[in-house]
Amino acid sequence: MNKALVFALFAAATVVSGCETSDRAKAKREANPAPCPNVLVLKDASRVVEFANDIETLENVAYTAEVTNVSLACRYFAADPIDISLEVDLAFGRGPKADSAEKNFTYFVAVTRRNSEVIEKAEYVIPVKFGSKDSVKLVEEKINQITIPRKGEETSGLNFEVVVGLALTPQQARFNRSGKSLKFPEL
Repeated sequence: MNKALVFALFAAATVVSGCETSDRAKAKREANPAPCPNVLVLKDASRVVEFANDIETLENVAYTAEVTNVSLACRYFAADPIDISLEVDLAFGRGPKADSAEKNFTYFVAVTRRNSEVIEKAEYVIPVKFGSKDSVKLVEEKINQITIPRKGEETSGLNFEVVVGLALTPQQARFNRSGKSLKFPEL
């Protein structure tokens, strides 16, 4: 083979592999550029128990809901805003005093400055349909449209928190804070 042809092929391969390395390095840097905001479930709002006739016993449970898991992924680079996708796993229960196989539950997602004020809060309604023999329904919710603006490139995702919880009445919040525990064995 001609020495000039071998040199040309070697040079072309080096240039192409150099571009691939540069492109891969850029993609790697942009794929995981910085730390994500912390995500947490607000303890007092992690579950809800609805009772029939306001009698707080297992026999009078109408419906329950619980946030069982939350995971967050984020992406931002340079001075771009933080784009977040969130997965919220919830478990819903239908108790002995439930009056319907369908029930709407509400949960919220709030973005806060770390250990500080709420920047924005949104509520989401989940219509749940229990089967004729189902007392428990598991649901995975995905939210892909959370965007947190940043002041500049030096503002880290760790300056923010994403807080998840169920929408509660004051009475339900008091029940949660009391430490009482009523849970279906299936959950």
